[in-house]
Amino acid sequence: MSDKGTDWDLLSSYAGLLSLACISIYAGSHGSLSSRHTRPSGTESDGGEEEEEVERLSSQDAYLFPVIGSAVLFGLYLIVKYFGKDWITWLLQWYFTVAGVGSVGKSFIALSRYTVGESRWQRFDKVQLLVLKGPRELLSVSLRTPSLFLIPLGSIPSIVYTFGDSATRRSALLTDLLALSFSHNALSLLKLDSFKTGCVLLSGLFFYDIWWVFGTEVMVKVATSLDVPIKLLWPKSMVFSADRGFTMLGLGDIVIPGMFVAMALRYDYHRATQQGQQGVSKVYFLTSLAAYASGLVTTMAVMHFFRKAQPALLYLSPACILSFFLTALARGELKDAWAWTDEAEDKTTSKALAHTPTHEAEGSVEPPMEPTVAVATSLARAEDTPGQEQTKRPRKQRD
Repeated sequence: MSDKGTDWDLLSSYAGLLSLACISIYAGSHGSLSSRHTRPSGTESDGGEEEEEVERLSSQDAYLFPVIGSAVLFGLYLIVKYFGKDWITWLLQWYFTVAGVGSVGKSFIALSRYTVGESRWQRFDKVQLLVLKGPRELLSVSLRTPSLFLIPLGSIPSIVYTFGDSATRRSALLTDLLALSFSHNALSLLKLDSFKTGCVLLSGLFFYDIWWVFGTEVMVKVATSLDVPIKLLWPKSMVFSADRGFTMLGLGDIVIPGMFVAMALRYDYHRATQQGQQGVSKVYFLTSLAAYASGLVTTMAVMHFFRKAQPALLYLSPACILSFFLTALARGELKDAWAWTDEAEDKTTSKALAHTPTHEAEGSVEPPMEPTVAVATSLARAEDTPGQEQTKRPRKQRD
């Protein structure tokens, strides 16, 4: 190929990487929606295994994020530089092996649930493991029957990645599979509480990325030294040959702005609920996702012309922040959007649900507890499990 000709292999690599990043954010954003967003109005949650309440990242957390990230990054750099990369790579590989089993399995469950549909998924039998001490529940794990097959299936990529040869660990397909699952679950679980927190986080990491990429060799050194699935790869070839190497995008450049995009989607659902709309107009979500794609294209273009690694958040952070402000100003909703807090809605709901049982327990006389631990496994659909009925009957008789 002539030096002056268009390098279609490299351009296809950029396009593939852009597609993977956007698909990952799209899937993770919808995974961040709780059941109160997706279930039909007037219906109650069945208390299945997907009902997870997670803490939101606050502004205080956002201020500390660049500081903690810098400490971890510089610590890894010192270890690689003075002690070598072999043992820290070995340790991190085992960590990501264990994490990958649950991560890929959970992503398979989310994909299967989306494929079959919510109503059909709820009709699958539910296997529930209860650990009881007297009438008190110590642990409860609930899974639909397909999950019993999907979780072991999700362990295969991690096992192959860890115990395969060096060529297997360099496989872009295997690395991307693990990295996409990590990204999907991170976006599903790490949630910002407001647009203010998102702006603080992106602004802080804007300067963080510039310093560690342009100011030092630390970021590039760590990223290229550690052989762990924390990056997306795409071969520089239209026929997926690995001879020319790969283009690379770190998961931080997906998860950090992706958290902001996911919050925009939750705000769209909040607006639809407040306005009594049947459908959801995903204006903020689509605008922020388009802004992310534009920022990533700009990053790749600058990297291509200058032939030098670029801090992606230098372009992604302003793109996401500007998309929010411009959209809110154009719609005349800036004041409401800036004041909105995602955490308040979920905490109010969860506290209201948890408040009544607490007072009932305080007002009733607990039966004597035997110092034993009982393990009950039940198979049911949406009804209460036998183990739960047994714990409720003594209270009703005492009352």
